[in-house]
Amino acid sequence: MSFEYFIGARYLRSRQKQAFISFITFLSVAGVTVGVMALIIVIAVMSGAESYFKTQILGVESHVIVRRHNGGIENYRKISARLEKNPSVDAAAPFVYTQVMLRSSHGLSGAVLRGLDPQAAGNQVKGYDRQSLARTLRAQAKSGEKLQVPGILLGQALAANLGVGKGETLYLISPRGMMSPIGHMPAMKRFEVTGVFESGFYEYDASLAYVHIQTAQELLKLGDAATGIGLRIDDIYRSDTVSQQIQEQLGYPYWTTDWKQKNRSFFSALKLEKQAMFIILTLIILVAAFNIASTLIMMVMGKTRDIAILKAMGATNRSIRKIFVFNGVVIGLIGTGLGTLLGIGGCILLKQYKFIELPADVYYFSTLPVQLEILDVVIIVAAAMAICFLSTIYPAYRASRLDPTEALRYG
Repeated sequence: MSFEYFIGARYLRSRQKQAFISFITFLSVAGVTVGVMALIIVIAVMSGAESYFKTQILGVESHVIVRRHNGGIENYRKISARLEKNPSVDAAAPFVYTQVMLRSSHGLSGAVLRGLDPQAAGNQVKGYDRQSLARTLRAQAKSGEKLQVPGILLGQALAANLGVGKGETLYLISPRGMMSPIGHMPAMKRFEVTGVFESGFYEYDASLAYVHIQTAQELLKLGDAATGIGLRIDDIYRSDTVSQQIQEQLGYPYWTTDWKQKNRSFFSALKLEKQAMFIILTLIILVAAFNIASTLIMMVMGKTRDIAILKAMGATNRSIRKIFVFNGVVIGLIGTGLGTLLGIGGCILLKQYKFIELPADVYYFSTLPVQLEILDVVIIVAAAMAICFLSTIYPAYRASRLDPTEALRYG
């Protein structure tokens, strides 16, 4: 160990005669600790929220959607088979999409109706595979067959708003009705609630309703056509590239959108909030850095005679700077280390025990989502250490510029 680090360590270990300097040193360490801990926990929660939203959105939405200008897609089976030959596409599922009103004996609510083909939709509805989805979304009986009420699958919050459960009936009101002598009449159809799903995303659970694609086609008088085709791809982060490829492959009148484009404003707002929280909470570390600078300045004032003796013995200005930079960096290192340990520990506790509960009808999730990313921790630790290092430069510079003769005379 060089003598600069040896002397710096002695200064840190020795009992300060000035209790005030010791108190400021404690505040400096505590400030850095709190700042780093808060940064790690908040950024982990923001990352967890972003990951949660992606998981829930992609659990309901398609990765890429194909639509047709000026109407539905009549040859959707042929196009779906063509798209599934693309090596980046895992599955293609046609759908019918519209907005309707649902009325039960207990309430009335607007809903987004999606008509799905159970054999093609796969695991698009959380908790339902192909077989269970086919049983739940039973189609309306065709002419000549035994009359049966078609099935409808509701989101949990939507079912609660309507006051219905599995086995109960409700009426679906569609704006696409029929012409009568007194004008346009909305279509009304009776459905049986054959299932209730919970996606984990309140916005979807409170608005989505699924029926069989044949029932939706008949309700909307689409014939054998689909509103669009939803694609599941192998790499969700390449959805924009795959979307562009499919757009070029199909050409006009077809057009495509991907999940990133559809939710761009939402995830941009999340990213902006994450950056804003990083900047705001970094100010806590910055305040602690001022305490480190104050501690070192007062330490320099208290060690004036020591500095003069060291310089008289041949210590260079660079050696004096190293002593006080070492002291400041060690203070920052202790605070950063404690803050990192407490932050990681807090994230583990929040993720394991979920003791902070949130109202699901106000927030998007019922508990705080936590996802600790190594890169975020490294950036926070590096930023904290950089701020602590910068706070040592001026006090160390002033110590190195001290005139030994003046210090010995008046120290």
